[in-house]
Amino acid sequence: MEQDSEYKKLVEAALFMSSNALGSKEICSITGIASPGIMNKILKELQSDYNSRDSAIEIVEIDSKYMLSLREPYSKRLSSMATAPDISKGALRVLAYVSKNNGVLQSTLVKSFGSGIYEYVKELSEKGFVERKNYGRSKKLNVTSKFKEYFSA
Repeated sequence: MEQDSEYKKLVEAALFMSSNALGSKEICSITGIASPGIMNKILKELQSDYNSRDSAIEIVEIDSKYMLSLREPYSKRLSSMATAPDISKGALRVLAYVSKNNGVLQSTLVKSFGSGIYEYVKELSEKGFVERKNYGRSKKLNVTSKFKEYFSA
């Protein structure tokens, strides 16, 4: 029993320290907990603990990854305290377009925004907000789970 309590504290600490959502396998690796079944049980128990406390903080699951997050209305009221990702204005415009048109071809972006988008797409890809996949002679762009985490999409 005492070991279960320590495991929960260890998982909670890992979620607290991580700036990104973590998959259960990642948490297993970080904490040294070998069993994915035990990890999933711990995550569900932690979610239940936070819900029963009526806490301002919750453990959310996004694309099978977990993270600590503020509940509404606290996240809106305190969003000014969060650090914004360092994205150029042009890249932010491209990101907005890609998020509205997930799966858009890079060639379509060039027609809409001009050839300058190559640098913006590279920036967004390096920061983990979009993924590029070859599609014929162009690339298909999709937003990532990191985008969803940052922008609560």
